[in-house]
Amino acid sequence: MPEQPPYLRIADELRRRIAEHEWAPGDRLPSRAQIAEECGVGENVIRRAQELLISQGALEGRAGSGTYVAAPRQRVRVVRSSAREQPDGSPFRADMKAVGKSGDWESRTEAKVPAPAEISSRLGIAEGDLCVRTVYEFLADGKPVQLSTSWEPYDLTAGTVVVLPEGGPHAGAGVVNRMAEIGITISHAVEQPEPRQANAKEASLLGIQKGSLVTHIRRTYYSDQGQPVETADIVVPAALCEIVYEMPISR
Repeated sequence: MPEQPPYLRIADELRRRIAEHEWAPGDRLPSRAQIAEECGVGENVIRRAQELLISQGALEGRAGSGTYVAAPRQRVRVVRSSAREQPDGSPFRADMKAVGKSGDWESRTEAKVPAPAEISSRLGIAEGDLCVRTVYEFLADGKPVQLSTSWEPYDLTAGTVVVLPEGGPHAGAGVVNRMAEIGITISHAVEQPEPRQANAKEASLLGIQKGSLVTHIRRTYYSDQGQPVETADIVVPAALCEIVYEMPISR
């Protein structure tokens, strides 16, 4: 078996010392030079180990001050389930209410945005075809906990009252309910989750460290005719949220 890289070994050692309460939440760690001398490695190894633990939410770096043990943060439960689509409410707001928080979102919509290659492939349209793009920041007690960028084919809703997802009489009703208003029945959604590191823009919006672990969900809604009607890239930070999938059973 290949030998574990030194920075991973040091990360495990730092985790152990935190778990055994050698350092408590809010405590400042010794300098990298001190830890490097104790562990018999170079300071770059300590830096990489600490960056890993920062990305995982175990440590936090404070500019000009040092590295500290992060305080435990209550994770928000985000439930993914088609059964939670509601005609008169938001599943996100329901999830936040269940943990005693106020759920809301901010959005920005642009119409007639040319579809990039990946989005056109997911929507079954030609690259460059026009779409309605909506960018969301989902908030718990006013603090961002989830990001989403949604794309819908412009030709599908052009000239209807639901062309703008967050405008008009059906603003905020969700994809399933909005499409029903124009005679399109959503039969199912496909979601592809994968872990990755947050980029600089995502980290800034979510208030987390660049490189922190997030779950990136590629979601696409399909009509009962098999037509993709909306696709979205959803970003959920691992340190702030836990994702739970409900699996409705058909009888």
